[in-house]
Amino acid sequence: MLEIFNPANALGALQTFLDTGGQVLVAIMVLTFVMWALIVERLIYFGFSQSAALKSAQRNWGARTDRNSWYALAVREKLVSEIKQESNRNMVLIKGMVAVAPLLGLLGTVTGMVEVFNVMAVTGSSNARLMAGGISKATIPTMAGLVTSLFGILMINVIERSANKAIVQVSDDLVIE
Repeated sequence: MLEIFNPANALGALQTFLDTGGQVLVAIMVLTFVMWALIVERLIYFGFSQSAALKSAQRNWGARTDRNSWYALAVREKLVSEIKQESNRNMVLIKGMVAVAPLLGLLGTVTGMVEVFNVMAVTGSSNARLMAGGISKATIPTMAGLVTSLFGILMINVIERSANKAIVQVSDDLVIE
């Protein structure tokens, strides 16, 4: 059981998994790492930096004496817009990766099935052992793409909820008198 924690065994198992899934699985893995790096960056922002940005906007608004003029309302809109822009940074990229992950899985399905049909054409039979490699290359990337997309969708909801909460909070805090 402890062999699983040995880095050499883990690396070997990962290499076997990637070989079984084919080249498309490598692309899905890279996409997953980049997507999660962006998600973790957003979570770190909401955990540590967002409160400083909100306080800065509140300080800028609180330092103003004029809060009724057209110019004051434009400044308020600017402050709210800056918080909104910072809260939604990289969201388009994350959403794009979530959308691409299942498509890469589908590409893995197609390439795996092409391999199955190629084995059938070359051998002239439907030997299950010969087709097993192609079927693995067809199903593993599909699963990986769907799992990546599923967890990405869940994290998008968490991030968007935090972003909307920050936007509403700054909108409420910057009171027009």
